[in-house]
Amino acid sequence: MDVLIHIFVGLHIIGIASLLGGFLTQMKAMGAGTARFVPAMLHGALTMLVTGVILVGLNQAQDHSVDNIKIGVKLALLIVILGLVYVKRDEEKVDKGVFGLVGLLTVANIFIAVLWT
Repeated sequence: MDVLIHIFVGLHIIGIASLLGGFLTQMKAMGAGTARFVPAMLHGALTMLVTGVILVGLNQAQDHSVDNIKIGVKLALLIVILGLVYVKRDEEKVDKGVFGLVGLLTVANIFIAVLWT
């Protein structure tokens, strides 16, 4: 079961890399006001959601302690990210504020995962 958990942690990291990588590739365009949400960002957020839910289930099935408040905060941030990216995914350009908010929430989600113990 530990191997399965490690596989899903790896997939979860790939999801966050896709979301953050998509954001970082659009930083120059954000400065020019032409940034858009690329498909990698949507797919990364969806990957994070699915693998995160699976990880919580697998950890609870093995009686590992799960910080439900931390998971709830991370889930709330991810739902906001996913909602913004999904709704604005077909727009040719996204407002700098909305685009920056997605980047900020993504980075916040990473730091919550790493620093909240």
